Amino acid sequence: MTYFAVLAVALCVFIVLVVMTVMIGLVSDFKQKNYNFVGDCVVGTESLVGFAYYEDFMSRLERSDVVEAISPVVKSYALIGPRGSEENKDVEIMGIDPVRHSRVTGFGQSLHFHTEDASRAFESLLDPNLPGCVFGIDVNLQRDMHNPYSVICFPLTAKGALADVGTKTVSTKTFYYSDNSHSGLAKVDGSLAYLRFEHAQQLCGMAGSDRRINAIHIKFKPDVRLEDGCEKVAVLWQGFRQEKADQDKAYLLDTVRVQSWKDYRRASIAPMENEQIEMTVMFCFVAVVVVFIVFVVFYMIISHKSKDIGILKSIGVSNVDIIQLFSGFAFLIGAIGSGIGLSAGWAFLLNINKIEGWLFEHFDWQVFDRTIYAIGDLPNEVDPGVMAIIGASAIVSCLIGALIPSWQTARQKPADALQVNQL
Repeated sequence: MTYFAVLAVALCVFIVLVVMTVMIGLVSDFKQKNYNFVGDCVVGTESLVGFAYYEDFMSRLERSDVVEAISPVVKSYALIGPRGSEENKDVEIMGIDPVRHSRVTGFGQSLHFHTEDASRAFESLLDPNLPGCVFGIDVNLQRDMHNPYSVICFPLTAKGALADVGTKTVSTKTFYYSDNSHSGLAKVDGSLAYLRFEHAQQLCGMAGSDRRINAIHIKFKPDVRLEDGCEKVAVLWQGFRQEKADQDKAYLLDTVRVQSWKDYRRASIAPMENEQIEMTVMFCFVAVVVVFIVFVVFYMIISHKSKDIGILKSIGVSNVDIIQLFSGFAFLIGAIGSGIGLSAGWAFLLNINKIEGWLFEHFDWQVFDRTIYAIGDLPNEVDPGVMAIIGASAIVSCLIGALIPSWQTARQKPADALQVNQL
């Protein structure tokens, strides 16, 4: 029975350690990818019209003592497809300066051909003088450096109406394939195309006398805390809005918000965090299972030890001593079981990617479908803090499970325990 209890504790600890390590690693990796995509802070609006006077505010940010780098961004939606083809793909376009944006975000590191020199991100692979376009790696378009792509966009005025572009209401420009971007975010890599900042402004109707953008991405200096930096940027923005209140397009500033990268990407991050919380709650029930297993084991052990307990009590052993005796026994079961489970889990995690590779090679099976989850290797970095919490929880669960049986037997009178029909 004791071996069964130890094995049960070890198995529960093993499962919790492996699953929680992988889950924590996935969430941390996902958050890091979102941070690399955004930077520290974003001053922006969800309106496709954007906001004006951004150059003045960027000058203030550059003079701030908390800001290290900034990057203006134009965002909109467009149709992209091979020129002359009717098969167009609807995508989100992002206009950036590749050098400035790489200083704020991980854009440069996401490129395939120009990782070492982000300034060449929009140089066509066919001819550096041709305007280039960077596709998200999962955008469903055939890459061909020789055939141009038409980008069709619907430019908007500051009032939100369709702008007059000659006799048409669309703006079209030809680009050539220049690179792929792999951010590791499935929704981003499957629906985003990057253009040079000036080209995106023209296509979206944000160039000219009332130049507009949709967002300013900001990177803080290394010694600046995220909350403090966002708060200082928010104060700067409030002062800027007040100064521009009498300008013609001041109304565009009303929809602009200052957000940290966590808040800006909350819609993407929150589901993963909720899954982590749900997983943690689920494995709290594993501790309850351990409690019941130990309770049953100790109830059976004590029921077979009534004679020994009666003899001990008859020679003066106190109730506290009896409880301490079985609590020590429960502690040993928890300690040995958690030690075995943690060791086995740690060894399994060290080889988890080799095991998955073997399963994929022989049975074509993976833990996570890589066409759905944008991950490489499974996270297997064991956190000593997590190991300590799991081990301590297992021991506490064992102590709780042994508490009721040991308390009941401690209260038993020696005369009752040593009756002939009990022996």
